[in-house]
Amino acid sequence: MSRTLETGGRPVVARAFLALAVAMGLGRFAYTPILPLMLGQTGLRPASAATLATANYLGYLAGAVAAIAVPGIARSVLALRMSLVAQVATIAAMAATESVAAWAGLRFVAGVASAGVFVFTTRVAHEQVRADGDGVGWVFGGVGGGIVLSAVSVLALGEDADWRVAWLVAAALAAVLGVTAWTLPGGGHSGAGEASPRTVPGARPRRGFGWLTVAYFCEGLGYIVSATFLVAAVAAAGSAPWLGAAVWIAVGAAVVPSCVMWSRLSRRHSPASMMTLALVIQAVAVAVAVSAATGAAAAQLIGALCFGGTMIGIVMLALGEGARLAGPRAAAMLTSVYGLGQVLGPVVVAPLLGRGYGAALAVAAAVLAAGALCMVPVLRAETTA
Repeated sequence: MSRTLETGGRPVVARAFLALAVAMGLGRFAYTPILPLMLGQTGLRPASAATLATANYLGYLAGAVAAIAVPGIARSVLALRMSLVAQVATIAAMAATESVAAWAGLRFVAGVASAGVFVFTTRVAHEQVRADGDGVGWVFGGVGGGIVLSAVSVLALGEDADWRVAWLVAAALAAVLGVTAWTLPGGGHSGAGEASPRTVPGARPRRGFGWLTVAYFCEGLGYIVSATFLVAAVAAAGSAPWLGAAVWIAVGAAVVPSCVMWSRLSRRHSPASMMTLALVIQAVAVAVAVSAATGAAAAQLIGALCFGGTMIGIVMLALGEGARLAGPRAAAMLTSVYGLGQVLGPVVVAPLLGRGYGAALAVAAAVLAAGALCMVPVLRAETTA
């Protein structure tokens, strides 16, 4: 292993952690704790809120596909920096209008920018961070760090906070963190994170990969519905004013160490079995969220911890299992179906939002449970691959 990888890992991990905090935790998910403020202070309706979520996820899908079509994007420092600037600008611009159409356009651009930062940062993490340690897992924990920041900022502003101020605070946080993320190195090293050569998969592993793809689609759809409306569901239930933000803080706090935990578990057990377990835990966590009307704060917080502890770990486990079953082509295919699930999720549940959030979260829990069932053939393929 090169001296650069041995001595430079921690600074790279720290900068990559902050980059994902900007791109995902703030750029994508600041919307979740701010949404109840927007619903209460603007003319935004729940169905339109779902449209804004879809616009963001569609932008993310477009950005991910662009990075697959033009591989140079993942190595371009210019693309990273343009994405960081666009991320901060679109977050701030949310406070400048009350037009749903304008908000949708801003959320779309924010999604594209999130994908730009994400693909660059994950590439750097896999190439320049030691592959035999927990560094890559901590990089992905940056998503949780950003989620915690977004939730803490809304909580600190108070229940009567102006929604515009909340967006501007999120933009300021993104700008501060982006200064450090700006210096992420563009050049890569081969070997640290590259997958080993794969043999051509047989018929059973190919079938297993097909089922894995369906399960990952279910995860994309089910998780994004939950992540988008979890805080709004708690707020709409008339719970204590602090509980919605506290639930989102719990989600983010659980994300931070989760990938390290799942990575270690997958070294002792198979990635497929751990992904199945994570899907089951997440489905149960979302089912708990359906009971928001009970106002049981302890149950909500436990459910939030379980949800956050699985949402990014499943991504890591799915990509690892996909590479085992289908080789290098798996990452692009899985990323595409996951993104498609995220785009469709808010659209599928939008007709249900007029009656509250319980039905939408119940659909999400059912879809996640279906994803866990789809992993059964993958587990069988694992034993014969």
